[in-house]
Amino acid sequence: MPEISRRTFGGLVGGGAVTAVATTAATATDAAAVPAEQPFRARPSGAAAGRRPNILVILGDDLGWADLSSYGAPHIRTPHLDRLARQGVRFTDAYSGSATCSPTRFSLYTGRYPGRTPGGLAEPIANKAQGLDPNHPTLASLLKKAGYSTALIGKWHCGWLPDHSPTKSGWDEFFGNFGGVLEYFSKLGQLGDYDLYEGDAQYKDLRYYTEVLTERAVEYVGRDHDKPWLLNLNFTTPHWPWLAEDDAETGAEIAAKIRAAKNQGEVSRALNHFDGGSVEKYTQMVESLDAAVGEVLTALRRSGQEENTLVLFASDNGGERYSYNWPLSGEKFVLLEGGIRVPAIVRWPARIDGRQVSHEPNFSPDWTATLLEVGGARPDPAYPLDGTSLAGYLLKGEEPPERDLFWRVRANRALRRGDWKYYRDETGQDHLYNLAADSREQADLASDRPELLAELKAAWERTAATLLPYPTA
Repeated sequence: MPEISRRTFGGLVGGGAVTAVATTAATATDAAAVPAEQPFRARPSGAAAGRRPNILVILGDDLGWADLSSYGAPHIRTPHLDRLARQGVRFTDAYSGSATCSPTRFSLYTGRYPGRTPGGLAEPIANKAQGLDPNHPTLASLLKKAGYSTALIGKWHCGWLPDHSPTKSGWDEFFGNFGGVLEYFSKLGQLGDYDLYEGDAQYKDLRYYTEVLTERAVEYVGRDHDKPWLLNLNFTTPHWPWLAEDDAETGAEIAAKIRAAKNQGEVSRALNHFDGGSVEKYTQMVESLDAAVGEVLTALRRSGQEENTLVLFASDNGGERYSYNWPLSGEKFVLLEGGIRVPAIVRWPARIDGRQVSHEPNFSPDWTATLLEVGGARPDPAYPLDGTSLAGYLLKGEEPPERDLFWRVRANRALRRGDWKYYRDETGQDHLYNLAADSREQADLASDRPELLAELKAAWERTAATLLPYPTA
């Protein structure tokens, strides 16, 4: 079969999302028409570099690749994120660093594969013995060393007190939850206890969690900062339990189950909310996330800092249950496209033009390397990055980096090289897909291209051999 370039692929798959933008976003903003996206091009090399930017990294939680109207969702209205995409670059082939919450956060915070560190082997972190080593360099600690103020607002999920905390890993300020999930009103979390903190002290607030985080983020970006800043804003939306702003009564029922739980399993079952939710409820949650982002971006504009703030919006992994992932297959927990391909939008008005789309593959550790470079921070040579900076591509028009994207989880393995993807499923069966022609991963070419399959498999094995082994118990 003929091989199709990534740019052609963007016309096939990304183009569908562009059509959705022209329809859904236009309706959401009452615009008569939205000009079509153009293939990404960096500004001319003569563009002034200017000051180092503020950096705002916003993560949705379990937000699927096509859950935004700008990515094709026919039933979800996300006007604020669609506007962000129109003002910057929308990436069609962006990936999370893993298929679950905490390993991806490890990869974003460290710029390295989750399997480089013991805490990153948990999929996800589920007890107080696991966490990010405070001695390991992070995006925050390296930018802080380069003169940035740093803050993390929202979901941490890289360990619990007393040994692990954002304030032990380079963030000057922390306001949020330590665990991977919490009931949105009571703030009861995955260990069964109250999980909303300011720094290392509990902070009482029983309002809807997305509202609380938004309020804090608006306050932070609106401050009179005397140095550039990094803000990691990690929403829990639209992660279960399936609760919107008007669902306090349902939240109270879940909280009662958590309080009555006799063991960790019962706490988990209450929070998993397998007896609740719907497509309509999920839509409410995504639209709530969109509104929250809109409030933060409005505060940024009013503060006068919008022009020189680099905003990165993404998700920590693919969606699940009620998420809209079409045409991808798979969901959170697996390394099929639906489990790891995520929406990603970058806006930096001072340096990057808007209304653009990029089909270049990238994943979470690449953004770590990119943000460190634009912030003038140097990686620690004792902890070499696995990500590759996209700064040259975005700002200078350099050719995008050619390299493999690698993933390893207990049940799956995957590697992407150009349009080709090697995937091993939970049964141990190896597969080969051409994502340009088959983004849904249904046409297995393993028997047609055995040499290529062997080549990609060997590349995966070489990288995997450099990682820590999974614990056997």
